[in-house]
Amino acid sequence: MTKFLNPFLFLVIVFYLNFGVKAQGISNNWILGYYGGGGNIIMNFTHDSLILDTSIWKMNFLDLSSSISNSHGIIQFYTNGGWIANANTDTMLNGSNLAPGPYSSQWSHDGFRIPQGAIIIPFPGDSSKFYLFHETVTFDSSGFVVVPLQLLQTNIDMTLDNGLGAVTVKNNIILSDSLFLGGLTACKHANGRDWWLVTNRTHSNLFYKFLITSQGIQLPDTQSIGSYLNEGGPGQSCFSPDGKKYARYMPDDDLNIYDFDRCSGILSNPIHIPINDGAYSGGIAFSANSKFIYVSSFNYVYQFDAANPTTSKDTIAIFDGFSDPNPPFLTYFYQAQLAPNGKIYISAANGVHYMHIINHPDSTGSACDLVQHGLFVIANNAFTVPNYPNYFLGADSGSVCDTLQLSIKQSASLAPFKFSCFPNPAEDDLNLSFEPRSKVRVIEIFDIYGQLILKQNISPWSQMCRIDVSKLKSGVYLCKLSEGSNSKSIKFIKTNISD
Repeated sequence: MTKFLNPFLFLVIVFYLNFGVKAQGISNNWILGYYGGGGNIIMNFTHDSLILDTSIWKMNFLDLSSSISNSHGIIQFYTNGGWIANANTDTMLNGSNLAPGPYSSQWSHDGFRIPQGAIIIPFPGDSSKFYLFHETVTFDSSGFVVVPLQLLQTNIDMTLDNGLGAVTVKNNIILSDSLFLGGLTACKHANGRDWWLVTNRTHSNLFYKFLITSQGIQLPDTQSIGSYLNEGGPGQSCFSPDGKKYARYMPDDDLNIYDFDRCSGILSNPIHIPINDGAYSGGIAFSANSKFIYVSSFNYVYQFDAANPTTSKDTIAIFDGFSDPNPPFLTYFYQAQLAPNGKIYISAANGVHYMHIINHPDSTGSACDLVQHGLFVIANNAFTVPNYPNYFLGADSGSVCDTLQLSIKQSASLAPFKFSCFPNPAEDDLNLSFEPRSKVRVIEIFDIYGQLILKQNISPWSQMCRIDVSKLKSGVYLCKLSEGSNSKSIKFIKTNISD
């Protein structure tokens, strides 16, 4: 069951609660919503289960949302494309007037209508500093449609302004061209430290790929490959969590999938898959195990096997016509994002109180359990999901980038095995927290006699899950988390009010 917090207590509780798992918090706060729709929505995954909160902050979001938290899951800063807010919800020092121009003047208050129009990347080797990459746009001759003309770099140093952070470089132009509207995404380099940032030239098959290292941002490498991408409506791009594939869905361009070499940054083996379902907009996300691609295409959601996408299209949802009754806006499928709990959340293509959920994205067909309008988010969310890469992807031991990756892999292998459960005693739900890993893990529950009561797989990269223990008898149980030959167990007490 989703939990709700008093909005005045939310930030205090998030700051002080610590259940022994500290490393995974960087992408654990999703900030959505807008003032006219009832306030901001904070989807917080730092606790052992999803907590929803709403509060009246100063920033509105329409499509673009990019934020970062620290390792404890405490919000550090966030942006809607027009300005940057700090942890006090005030304008960060020097954080106003991003992407200056007529479009920013009109939309910085309401939030930029640029899906994936910004992304935050930590400085390689310095966890206190961040790059914000974002787009500046202009109106076309119709005065309505916007055309990205520049990719900008803004730097944030969290050691400044008494830990609230400050902008040290702002609106530095790193690329000028006719670019796709949004679609900014990134992937860890095969050395496990550096990053690749990828964007596209519109009406072409040209990709720009920036390598971000501890020495700075290298001039972009370019590559022409695959079908021309023309951009006929809002869409989305993403890398698979394992970094081996890059995919993009645009309604007029259909689905395009590429293999990706994390060491060289080279795209290869382009695959174009027609969709042609009349969608106005949509999104895309990979399952946590990187096996499945999900396309949310306005009236439909499709699942593709990433290893064989051309013959594996499966329609797993057809829009059921549901509207949010106050007022009656239809909850069409829009953009998607994989969450820290291993689920995929899909925003609606309207300002509504609901999001769609894919509960088991690693499962085939209907077993993925897509629930339309399955999450009530308290206030109105208009179109928005956050834009997060896989911050936890490590080095690729099979790549030629061996010198750096070996040292990173060695230090990662020495990280403590952290695992916690809450509440304890538990009555209905046992919520588990653990650090993200690239492999499938197993949860097992045993009674005091050593009899196996429950066994459940944990998706790669997930950081939490909820176990239904409501039907267990009162008593002491053992919860065991296994990662290959390694395991850790925690005792918990099951209670029943009726006992």
